[in-house]
Amino acid sequence: MAEVKITMSLNGSLKVEGPATLQDHEGNKVPTPEGRPFFLCRCGASQNKPFCDGSHSRVDFDGS
Repeated sequence: MAEVKITMSLNGSLKVEGPATLQDHEGNKVPTPEGRPFFLCRCGASQNKPFCDGSHSRVDFDGS
């Protein structure tokens, strides 16, 4: 089985690599790009939640 790797950027998103399944609060599958990494928002300002849209730069998110 392939490994899932999640990497936190210092002041940005979570990079998810590998065969991860993303589900919403009701257990419904959220589509992700197959075979490619995807990025999850940590700052809460993304207009494309749960995915990162780069808003962390605009809002000066401090992930430390």
